[in-house]
Amino acid sequence: MTSRRRAAIQALFLAGLGCLLIWVFPRAAAFAEMAARELRYLWWLVLVIGVGAWLIWGYGRKPKE
Repeated sequence: MTSRRRAAIQALFLAGLGCLLIWVFPRAAAFAEMAARELRYLWWLVLVIGVGAWLIWGYGRKPKE
């Protein structure tokens, strides 16, 4: 499996998971929408998402030589 195909599968999985979570937890979706509007007060949400993305895709990778 090429890295491009793997990245596409990961992106599709993440999008599907996001849609599933929005469908299962509509109140969380409302909270995320409110947070997107009020980033001045909820800047930590952006930080948590960034750290999560780093842990999923970046942590533990060896640097290219």
